[in-house]
Amino acid sequence: MTTSSLGTLIEPGTVRMERTLPAPVERVWAYFVDPDKRARWLAGGTMAEKSGGVFELRFDHTSLSGQVAPDRFADCRGPISQKSRLVTLDPMKRLTISWGSESATASEVSFEFTPRGDSTHLVLTHRRLPDRKETLSVSSGWHAHLDVLDDVLHERTPRGFWSNHAELEKAYEARLPA
Repeated sequence: MTTSSLGTLIEPGTVRMERTLPAPVERVWAYFVDPDKRARWLAGGTMAEKSGGVFELRFDHTSLSGQVAPDRFADCRGPISQKSRLVTLDPMKRLTISWGSESATASEVSFEFTPRGDSTHLVLTHRRLPDRKETLSVSSGWHAHLDVLDDVLHERTPRGFWSNHAELEKAYEARLPA
């Protein structure tokens, strides 16, 4: 990992990450909207079919790489369900969801997809993070999940989610302003 691959704080409470993923946009898109594919790198559950719809993200972090969550994340050792709301659905271009709540005031994550030949440029922007602690948690979490997605798309065994997350937390702690 290099510091240039880390996400950036673009304004208070808003983090942005960019990745070029090794698959055409149609394949990458499927890993965001198909719950079975999404479960391989983030969370299974359900998916809303249109904007405004509520859906469930079902996280099973241990299944991502086989690593069990450390003690401070003991609540992540079993499946966790989270309700979210689909804000924007523009197939193979943009997906925006509320995060952690179906409330209109919840934090919000947007994914923008741009085809680049046989690859896809992804821009992830997570907005309305309430404080530095949450920004650090969200930044290292998204980064670790995107690393798993990259491994899945490369058809490699995913790197250890929790060991990677711990390293990323240190890097984001050093990078994001206090």
